Amino acid sequence: MPPIPACPQCQSEYAYEDGELYICPECAHEWPKSGIASELESDQLKVVDANGTELQEGDSVTVTKDLKVKGSSLVVKVGTKVKNIRLVEGDHNIDCKIDGIGAMKLKSEFVRKA
Repeated sequence: MPPIPACPQCQSEYAYEDGELYICPECAHEWPKSGIASELESDQLKVVDANGTELQEGDSVTVTKDLKVKGSSLVVKVGTKVKNIRLVEGDHNIDCKIDGIGAMKLKSEFVRKA
């Protein structure tokens, strides 16, 4: 019998089986037994823009809101096009270079695919 996987939401090791589901007693998260293998094998980072469109490495995006650059008086204006993005894990999940500003990290919720 294969070991019960840790909870994908809170990483608790106390999950248990209940019929066709795994259940976490700490956060009450439930997930199907059959879907866990495909979730774990998916190494690709899934990032979506403000409209829900999935973004890929190398895409071009357009900024949808004026964004202040932390630590300076610069502002990334609405409509600024950003080419050749890189997707990274974390809160700011887009790495890019913006003309006139330089290297930046953006949140995907403030861009849309161009």
